Amino acid sequence: MISKTSRRDELAAFDDQLSKRFIQLDPAGYFLIYLDREAGLICAEHYSNDINDKGLAVDPETGEPIPCDGGAKRRPTAIYRGKTAKDLGIKITEEADPPPLTYLDHALYLGREFVKAEAALLSGQEYIQD
Repeated sequence: MISKTSRRDELAAFDDQLSKRFIQLDPAGYFLIYLDREAGLICAEHYSNDINDKGLAVDPETGEPIPCDGGAKRRPTAIYRGKTAKDLGIKITEEADPPPLTYLDHALYLGREFVKAEAALLSGQEYIQD
């Protein structure tokens, strides 16, 4: 019989491998997700980007690759806020015109992240975006 811990570790390792695959960046931009605990909200800042011939997101003004460490100083094109993952997802996919994403895998990723953020908001745990 497999323990819950080893099964959880096995699935985490499987997900880590999936995270290492190549993904095409959404030309509509990217999101930085965070919690506003004081207001009880999940927030998603949307940023536009250009994608160079190597598939890297670059700053539209400078053409330089955007660092993944959050070091870039840019202004979001929009900030979305929701009380729940579903609320935030509806604001982005149904209410925004046009929606700030164009790839289905990007929408699925955001949904997973919003659920993770909601769980962290409810539990008081730290939220870190993948």
